[in-house]
Amino acid sequence: MPMIDVYAPADLFPAGADRELAARLTAALLRAEGVAEPGPAHTANTGAYIHRLPAGAVHTAATDSARTVRVQVLTPPGVLTREGQQELVAEATRIVTEVSGDPTQSARTWVLLTEAAEGGWGIAGTAFGRAEFASLLS
Repeated sequence: MPMIDVYAPADLFPAGADRELAARLTAALLRAEGVAEPGPAHTANTGAYIHRLPAGAVHTAATDSARTVRVQVLTPPGVLTREGQQELVAEATRIVTEVSGDPTQSARTWVLLTEAAEGGWGIAGTAFGRAEFASLLS
């Protein structure tokens, strides 16, 4: 199942917004994967981690205390088509911008899509690949 990590300055999102951010990004990811009706296997196993970092821990080459956001999405092998990738990057950027309340945030939001290698995804002591994921969801 996919994992989402959001890295942002601690004060970029309003207090209490972590759950909304996690839920909206998870829904966007599952839609981009083509999951029309997420079942318990999807919702219980899609992890979203919101990392609120001290402002001084976020940098660019141009500045300290950068107001950038990094959304990193790790998916099992082959679950996102090119269209799904494009959809997810656009949607994740829109969600981050909306939740931050800053309409200029989209220009400072980086979305990284990473696909796990076949068998390179472990849960419950099992290295999952396409076959194991298919049996998990059936």
